[in-house]
Amino acid sequence: MAVLVTGGAGYIGSHMVWALVDAGEDVVVLDRLSTGFRWAVAPEARFYEGDIADAALLATIFAENSIDAIIHFAGSIIVPESVADPLSYYENNTVKSRALIAAAVAAKVPYFVFSSTAAVYGTPDGTEPVLESADLRPESPYGSSKLMTEIMLRDTAAAQDFTYTALRYFNVAGADPRGRTGQSTAGATHLIKVASEAALGKRNGMDVYGTDYPTPDGTCIRDYIHVSDLANAHLKALQRMRAGGGSIVANCGYGRGFSVLEVLEQVKAVSGKDFPVRIAGRRPGDAVLIVANPSVAMKELGWTPQYDDLPFIVRTALEWEDHLGKRNQR
Repeated sequence: MAVLVTGGAGYIGSHMVWALVDAGEDVVVLDRLSTGFRWAVAPEARFYEGDIADAALLATIFAENSIDAIIHFAGSIIVPESVADPLSYYENNTVKSRALIAAAVAAKVPYFVFSSTAAVYGTPDGTEPVLESADLRPESPYGSSKLMTEIMLRDTAAAQDFTYTALRYFNVAGADPRGRTGQSTAGATHLIKVASEAALGKRNGMDVYGTDYPTPDGTCIRDYIHVSDLANAHLKALQRMRAGGGSIVANCGYGRGFSVLEVLEQVKAVSGKDFPVRIAGRRPGDAVLIVANPSVAMKELGWTPQYDDLPFIVRTALEWEDHLGKRNQR
């Protein structure tokens, strides 16, 4: 059987494809290449260029490949952009996910892993790591669009022979330790990506959006998870469902947070480079503090993080950024 990875040419998706290939899986990738790169896809995977809502293309993919699982990454992910243009996020993240789920049901694909987000929580009450049972109060259309897809998956699983796992990501960072892929999208907004670009002189410094939050240094606090650990959680989720495990929602994070300023100091320390940091106003939709309680993923998926170390995460991001610079000079 084969695994279909949507958005498999993107940042997280390309790591997932490599993880599946490393595990001996037969992999099919669907990506429209709006932010992903064909070269980022492992050569062992079969590639289809197109949109996840293209019913004819999906029918072809299911006809040509014996697919028993979909791992769904394709979507839009920038919180402030979703606030400025909410309908595009509901179209790309919710409406098109609905089309993909419908195609999966029609093709009798039994297993589905969904790339969800901690943004479904908004800013949790208190400072304790958030559980999956916490109130769901997204503060942006991005978070709402992902929550709507979780609801569709829940209701579909109740009505069909269909099992899903929704993984709520916290802040994904770093790059493949073997240097095969990383965050390559121009204009990406991920903090460690932007700081790595600034450290390597690709940016003239960077902005910090808000220093008046109710946190020790006034900047937002996030739980940063290495992308390879995240890909491994998806693999564990797939294996669990194939072994008969039921539908589940699980956080993917490490259970501790770092402020924006702490991350920037770590990037400067690991790179040995200083760079200008400008203070700007808050961005719409940013939660104050959000840290995962990953106990469900650890217990139910049998997931054990391997790269829970901020300096290591930063180092792999810097190494990939340096690789990109050399690649672009060729």
